Amino acid sequence: MAALSEPAPPSPLAALLLAERGRLAPWLAVAMAFGVAGYFALRAEPSTWFVAAAPILLAMALMLAPRHAHAAWVVGLAAAAALGFASALLHARAAPPPLSPPTRAVMLSGIVQDVDLLPEGRRVTLGEARFGPDEAPQPRTIRLRLRASDPARPAPGDRISVRALVRPPSAPAYPGAWDFQRAAFFAGQGGSGFAIGPAELLPGAGEAPPLAATRSLMEARVDAALPGAAGAVAAALLTGGQSAIPREDLVAMRDSGLAHLLSVSGLHIAIVMGVCFWVVRLLIAGIRPIAVRTDGKVAAGLAALAAGGFYMLLTGSQVPMQRSFAMATLVTLALLAGRNAISMRGLALAAAAVMLVDPAALLGPSFQMSFAAVMALIAGWESLRGPLRRLAGDGSWWRRALVAAAGLVLTSLLAGAATAPIGLAHFGRLQWYGVIANAIAVPLTSVLVMPAGMVAAVAMPLGLEAPALAVMGWGVEGVLAVAREVASWPGAATGARPLPGWGLVAFMSGLTWLCLWARRWRLLGVPLMLLGMASGALHRPPDLLVSGDARLIAVAAQDRLWLQRQPGASAFLRDQWLRAHGLAQADALPASGEEAGGAIRCDAAACLLRPHADGAVALLLRRPAEASPCGRAALLVAAEPIRLRCPDTVAIDRFSVWRDGPHAAWLGPEGVRVVSDRAWRGARPWVPPPPRPRVREEMPPAPVE
Repeated sequence: MAALSEPAPPSPLAALLLAERGRLAPWLAVAMAFGVAGYFALRAEPSTWFVAAAPILLAMALMLAPRHAHAAWVVGLAAAAALGFASALLHARAAPPPLSPPTRAVMLSGIVQDVDLLPEGRRVTLGEARFGPDEAPQPRTIRLRLRASDPARPAPGDRISVRALVRPPSAPAYPGAWDFQRAAFFAGQGGSGFAIGPAELLPGAGEAPPLAATRSLMEARVDAALPGAAGAVAAALLTGGQSAIPREDLVAMRDSGLAHLLSVSGLHIAIVMGVCFWVVRLLIAGIRPIAVRTDGKVAAGLAALAAGGFYMLLTGSQVPMQRSFAMATLVTLALLAGRNAISMRGLALAAAAVMLVDPAALLGPSFQMSFAAVMALIAGWESLRGPLRRLAGDGSWWRRALVAAAGLVLTSLLAGAATAPIGLAHFGRLQWYGVIANAIAVPLTSVLVMPAGMVAAVAMPLGLEAPALAVMGWGVEGVLAVAREVASWPGAATGARPLPGWGLVAFMSGLTWLCLWARRWRLLGVPLMLLGMASGALHRPPDLLVSGDARLIAVAAQDRLWLQRQPGASAFLRDQWLRAHGLAQADALPASGEEAGGAIRCDAAACLLRPHADGAVALLLRRPAEASPCGRAALLVAAEPIRLRCPDTVAIDRFSVWRDGPHAAWLGPEGVRVVSDRAWRGARPWVPPPPRPRVREEMPPAPVE
């Protein structure tokens, strides 16, 4: 009898993957994210035929799975990436086209879908909007700010009519900046504006989204019981709307590292579902006839899921809440089934669900920070579970208190370390005392603010919410006091140069590699994370920027930003440019003389700009040139049209930005590189087509008498 041949030993890579077999599934969600990002990175719209790739690759993976598990996993990664790409493509194809609102004031009418309280006045979201009584309803919503003195009190479902100016979503502040038009395209928004006349209301003339009226009523009741900043924050925690919070308090919450408390997400839904679970279970256990006939754990779990789902809908189903509710659902079902409640697989399933429902959310800071924080916390718990158990020791009260304190500090450190680079990439700011602020504000929110808010929400239908809201207000005042105090400390929040896109991808890839794998090779993700965090210093922002209306022109020299600003220039754009360069303030270009060590030389007619001693030169024309500017610089810039074109010279003028949007230029030793917003974004559904010059109609000849 021939001896049976022994199977060949697996290759080193196969052995490594075999040891990590419990960690392979979450990588499918990562591949899906790369597919979504790949769609948005394109400069032209792909063919719909790409949708067919996902089922084909999935079928191949299923065929390989019985005999070649690792090969099936690799093909499955490709299938997941194709699914993410197809999800983004199909969402873009299904979205209605962008609107082109009238350039002049119109009588705008529509059905109120939502009402946002502002520190001064109200803002409404209109559906079925019409730009005139004889116009067809628009397929996208319009956000409209009413006059502060307007006595109208619109409610969801009312029809409103008001004279207003409406503008389409803004283009990015500069090539590569956050794309407001893309965000509005996938959110179903068509434009925003402000009223220039009083609003006329027709109550109950249309339909509003579910719970919109409830949300608006709750905000009004909270505002009546808790006027001021405390009421605005309390309403934000209950309904998700932050528009009524005064700007100075928003800044304090941001600079102290407590802004996450205003964005209802995991902490809030965990409190709501946790309180509901234990209250229902205690009620069932306290009533003997029900307790002996009902599984209290299952009933409490179902009640918690219902409460969490209602809270998600009430707060507008924002991305953090979608992720949090998906995770909470998986955790609750796992608890009921006796399985591991919190895992990377559950997080991956939640991420995949959000990307299928809203693929554009992947590009926003909310999605990135939310999933990065939870991923870091799960990985940190897996690594620190043993040391924390040893710290608990015999379970005495002081050891339990020590473990709780250590857990609170470690939670803040892990979440802060995972989200700080993401916040730097999107907002250009770092908060240094977030651990201290969170150590006080998070327990206060968990123990006092949110439970009191839940009691107030339950008591509102009976009109008995005042005592609970008063208690909630005390807790909110405490949180605000912590935010204001910590934000006032020296260096609480500092501006820094944002991470470029490739740096953010490098950091997120390294963080994912570090958290998802369990073996020592996970440490290979650390160099990637360090590269991502250092990318801000390696990235060179534009030397020269021109806004889309040419009213704002900036040059960066000697670590300062110098501006030419015309009347009507946008302060928001200026702030975005400052953030891109990691600066806090800008200087005006001199009327004459030299600045920045000779890098800027100005007179009444022009400014000669040479940000780098060995770099190319730009000439900023302040008035029509009396002599030919040709040969003086490699780049000509002007806020007005440049009539005279020079060979071998690049020009950016009023016509350039009118046609192709904001421009950025780099002036290096190798010459000039100019990028327009249109060239950066390409021809995508959310990018407006190139404008066409107006054709004047010829006047008919006068009749001959």
